[in-house]
Amino acid sequence: MRKIKFVDTTLRDGEQTPGVVFSKKEKILLAKNIDRLNISIIEVGIPAVGELEREIIRKIIDLNLKTEILVWNRMKIEDIKLSLNCKAKNIHLSAPVSNIQLELKLKKEKSKLLAEMAEVVKYAKSAGCMVSIGAEDASRAEKDFLHQYLETAENAGADRFRYADTVGILDPFTSYKSLKELRNKTELALEFHAHNDFGMAVANSLAAYRAGVDYISTTIGGIGERAGNTDFKKIVDAYNYFYGDEFKVDTNIYQEVFQILQNAL
Repeated sequence: MRKIKFVDTTLRDGEQTPGVVFSKKEKILLAKNIDRLNISIIEVGIPAVGELEREIIRKIIDLNLKTEILVWNRMKIEDIKLSLNCKAKNIHLSAPVSNIQLELKLKKEKSKLLAEMAEVVKYAKSAGCMVSIGAEDASRAEKDFLHQYLETAENAGADRFRYADTVGILDPFTSYKSLKELRNKTELALEFHAHNDFGMAVANSLAAYRAGVDYISTTIGGIGERAGNTDFKKIVDAYNYFYGDEFKVDTNIYQEVFQILQNAL
């Protein structure tokens, strides 16, 4: 059976939980301990936020954890430069792809976004980075443009593609259909990032895995913007039960990590 892999975004999307701001000490402690959970990738923050954030990211990268350390960026070369200054080598580049967010948030034509994406991907690759491309609000995007966005990312040399249900409107059936269509169109590694607005983040993530997605985005305790993200422990338990597999997580270690998080909230 194809093994499920997890991206932890507790330190990035988890920190977008209302009222949550992790201290430098808390972020570093969480990163050290999330590294013990058999997770593939830890998304640790956004270099463009400011110098303190960059200092924390540098400290985490200097720990030389076994887990891949990923940093989040806008689709801008200046963001990549800040990430490189943090010694980051795994870069996530994100932009909205729905009409409403392109018009009201990004204020950009689709053709311009595609051209900029190709440019920034090539810039990051030329610097020796692994590049993940994010499609924000993908669940409200026009299908043809989403597929064009994916194709542009692949042609530019991206390594991974994240489909984000940013406003949490998918159900498991639509999740499966949408991600299966992407899986049939690309050889890129695919990641699914769910939000829990209707309580379906775990179900949607399992549907995406079944459709062929390689990575599932999670947080410890399901914390995150608005209603939160996919709860790591819940999806591990559901995956092991429904698929008869065993994604190994030491329960004692998980409880330690969860308690560290609770103390930080």
